[in-house]
Amino acid sequence: MNDPTAAARPALGLHDPVAIRHAGPDLLSLALMNSRNRLLHLLAQDESPAALRRAVRAGWYQEYWLSRHLQRRRGEACDVDGPRLAGIEPAVDEWLGPGSLPPPDALRAYLAQTLEITLDLLASSPDSDAALYFFRMSLLHEDRLGSMLAERLLPSGPPPRPQQQEILFGAQRWRLGSERQDGLVPYLERWAHEVDVPEFEIDAQPLNWARFIEFSEDGGYDRAELWSPEGWAWVQAEGRRAPRHVEQLQGGVVLQRGHGQRQSMVRASAAQPVTHLSRHEAQAWCAWAGRRLPTEPEWELAVSQGRSRGLVWGDVFEWVAGGARCWPGAGVLPAGTSETLPLRPQAGVAAASAQPGPAIALAVLRGASFCTPPRWRHPKSRRFVSPTQDRIYAGFRSCAI
Repeated sequence: MNDPTAAARPALGLHDPVAIRHAGPDLLSLALMNSRNRLLHLLAQDESPAALRRAVRAGWYQEYWLSRHLQRRRGEACDVDGPRLAGIEPAVDEWLGPGSLPPPDALRAYLAQTLEITLDLLASSPDSDAALYFFRMSLLHEDRLGSMLAERLLPSGPPPRPQQQEILFGAQRWRLGSERQDGLVPYLERWAHEVDVPEFEIDAQPLNWARFIEFSEDGGYDRAELWSPEGWAWVQAEGRRAPRHVEQLQGGVVLQRGHGQRQSMVRASAAQPVTHLSRHEAQAWCAWAGRRLPTEPEWELAVSQGRSRGLVWGDVFEWVAGGARCWPGAGVLPAGTSETLPLRPQAGVAAASAQPGPAIALAVLRGASFCTPPRWRHPKSRRFVSPTQDRIYAGFRSCAI
């Protein structure tokens, strides 16, 4: 007997951050089409060279790791330097470089062809983690590219939130990172391990403009003692007086939105989260306020346990304390990783050691922003970026000292 709800079941997981990591062919097919439609919608609003080049990477990634890749069904165990078939667009390597770009119509045709081939391959793919690995990674890669295009358009911003009381969490043991399990586990989440988390008190939501204005009005950008040496050097070199895209702080926040012919100025609500902050600015505010950034275990524990107590996350990416380290047992970088959205795989990248070691000169962002598709708003998600990165919707919350 036919089940009338069977065809609708895959769509139920389209925006589910747990279901999407275990997506089979049906759900992946819907998600890949959804992601490509979003990319094309954003591209219609921004055909600048930067936007065109990012869109090229969406089609190229699917070609390189799926339609051209003879070992795609081996997933992470594939030979990244193995032979590949010819691509459908001879000019794609030029499009990826710093020189020529495709006409928008030619790019849209390329994106239509690559998606059609990807969906045909998916329809005949075994339903196993290895065989579906590069399809899942393609979805993650394209959704991140779409988020980059959305960030470039500088929409109105995250929603305003009423100020909530800080939340106290008792000392406990916490499983930091993602467990060894079936499905897609992004590399930077590998692998779960127990850590001791002392008692801590944390903001219920990211810092808003009202609280940041106080820092600015008190001379925050002029007081070297509030900044790390690297942060103060950055402020001086950039000539910063406010976060990126801020045109006015005193008397209300006025932000630049859009770019090119779409550029305009808008007044932000004082209750909106602060955006486009570098970690240097987040640390300076904490020094001024007598507070600190949360550690990764504190942040992950809080967003995993605090929702029922009023904790809000996912409006902006959030800076945390400490340097960028892989978790114990992470192993080698998997083939086709999308952690840093590589333009093309580097020779030997799959064999590069990623064991824990001294902190490198990158910082960590946790969570997601309002530009992130809901299917990737996972409490274990993390990114490694420069502490000067301020072009994305990044903010922070603080902890009591």
